[in-house]
Amino acid sequence: VRGYLGVSPSAYGDACLVMGRETASIVVACILQRAQHINSAGGYLRVLTEKARAGQFSVGPMLMSLLRTQSRSGEARAG
Repeated sequence: VRGYLGVSPSAYGDACLVMGRETASIVVACILQRAQHINSAGGYLRVLTEKARAGQFSVGPMLMSLLRTQSRSGEARAG
């Protein structure tokens, strides 16, 4: 997925070091889900990594936002 999104090995490696492998993987999965709205997945991951390094990023709100978005789009298709 990293390669598909165009995220460099160094950007992903840095995210793993700062956020932990599991959280970095979750973040990349969230980026994949929103890829059509993100100009540079690698740049976005680097920004989130820097925020995490500064203690200003948590994956929880990112996941909740994705879930809300998917829930709304599911309701729109069903309704």
